Amino acid sequence: MPQPLRRGRRVELVRPTLGHAAHFVAAAQRSRDLHRSWVTPPLDRRTFANWVRRCRQPDYEGLLLLRRTDGLPVGVINLSAIIRGAFQNAFVGYYGFADSTGCGYMTDGMKLVARFAFEDLRLHRLEANIQPDNTRSIALVRRAGFEFEGLAVRYLKIAGRWRDHEHWVRRNE
Repeated sequence: MPQPLRRGRRVELVRPTLGHAAHFVAAAQRSRDLHRSWVTPPLDRRTFANWVRRCRQPDYEGLLLLRRTDGLPVGVINLSAIIRGAFQNAFVGYYGFADSTGCGYMTDGMKLVARFAFEDLRLHRLEANIQPDNTRSIALVRRAGFEFEGLAVRYLKIAGRWRDHEHWVRRNE
């Protein structure tokens, strides 16, 4: 298994490998009801392998959160559409697994990812777009130091409908 990129109190931040597939897919399968309205994580080995390949692209960092006590996956935080030049920005997408919610793993992980993005990737800005009724996700970004910037009306098409999203940002100042 790869060396962690960052270690927190509860989780380690790693780049996913095919060796994570079995535990990841099992956790994603158990979390289907939790994720139904918000995200579609890989639910089989093939789509997991596709995600691992996507994680190797220069404009994308897919990061797996592993629980420090046993090395099992507890969540994912993706940095996508990484833009360099004058912008130095990435979009943040994330999800935790159902059997590890409410334990602080995602909060620990989000803080680690911000440090990784700002210190290692040298980004200036992280953006998270969250559906207004996803209160747990909004609470997570607040705990991780993101600030509300406004509402994006009919921003993303999810489950066949254009949905509003709150726009949250954390800057490296």
